[in-house]
Amino acid sequence: MTDPFLTANPVLKKLEDAGYDAYFVGGSVRDFLLKREINDVDIATSATPAEVKKIFPKTVDIGIEHGTVLVLVNNGAYEVTTFRTESEYQDYRRPNEVTFIRNLKDDLKRRDFTMNAIAMDRNRKLIDPFNGFLAIQNKIIQTVGSPSDRFQEDALRMMRAVRFVSQLSFQIERRTVEALSMLVHLLENIAVERKRAEFEKLLIGKNKHNALNILLETNIYLYLPGLQAKSQHLEKLLDFESSGLTVNEMWSLLIFCLNLKEKEIEVFLKEWRLALKEIREIGRVVHFLYKRLEQEWNLNDLYSAGRETILSTERLYLVINKIKADDSIEQWINLYESLPIKERAEMNVSGNDLMDWFNKRGGPWLKETLLTIENKIIAGQLDNNKEKIKEWLMKCNLK
Repeated sequence: MTDPFLTANPVLKKLEDAGYDAYFVGGSVRDFLLKREINDVDIATSATPAEVKKIFPKTVDIGIEHGTVLVLVNNGAYEVTTFRTESEYQDYRRPNEVTFIRNLKDDLKRRDFTMNAIAMDRNRKLIDPFNGFLAIQNKIIQTVGSPSDRFQEDALRMMRAVRFVSQLSFQIERRTVEALSMLVHLLENIAVERKRAEFEKLLIGKNKHNALNILLETNIYLYLPGLQAKSQHLEKLLDFESSGLTVNEMWSLLIFCLNLKEKEIEVFLKEWRLALKEIREIGRVVHFLYKRLEQEWNLNDLYSAGRETILSTERLYLVINKIKADDSIEQWINLYESLPIKERAEMNVSGNDLMDWFNKRGGPWLKETLLTIENKIIAGQLDNNKEKIKEWLMKCNLK
């Protein structure tokens, strides 16, 4: 497996050769210390954006007003951000003003949690002025400095703290929890899209049960779309062992716990600003889940659902019924795979064929006849063969 720090080392070296300080920072350093998979690395430097752009011939201004330049090199693209301090925040989310500085410690001082305020040079030496490594060893989430100050600067940090509980199985330090409970109302100021991103990561974390308990105990849930006055429904989510479910499957399980009717599902998910594609996919899964909880799959439902929806529905069925063995998933998928067709486009007959055979124009009869043929093929009562279909139609006198 490629070492992302080793790959990015030439960027740090080039900055250092030009006379500047440069370090790996943030989540990548934290995940390295936790031996977790690292997706990408962030670099902080004493060089200003203009100085960074002089050093590297290929760059993209992706957040230059906040000091971030995307550096393009042969082996990839890296976000390089100038050391900075931040003035007072507006809307409990964004700083009014950013000042570029040359001092690493002052840059680390503005970060949210001590575990995210560690820098590492290209020789893997840690710069850890706020004892973030100790917090990681003790599995503690605590803010850099006063938790009240950090949360009032950026209220989303409260949801990030709970999300880290779910992802890392850490505990939130007592003073930090107290500040969170006291300032939870500030989440009113945070965009739904931001809250959703944190909530979705929380839903698929290994320790989601503890995180959901904190959402309830601190009243964070009151500031999440569609969850006000739903504490009992959220508690129901705690009853299920749902590890391994995808984000959309977790949304489906939450909808089941909230006992939403099919017409209410789209309204609820739109409140969360989900994309229409996700809303439709989740709606399909919930539709078939409700059916599956009432009865076993039939051939038409398997055909209508399709492979991915069957998999999601069956996984949720097993979770809800607390069934450990997953043999049934293979059973239903095998039955689906044995269907003679998987979608209408695979039928060896078209509307034009029917109009030719019966010398009739299109109309409601055409849709009804195609549906009849489709159902017969799915049930194995009619071969998916044009001549056989024509012969059967003529025999049945379906006109």
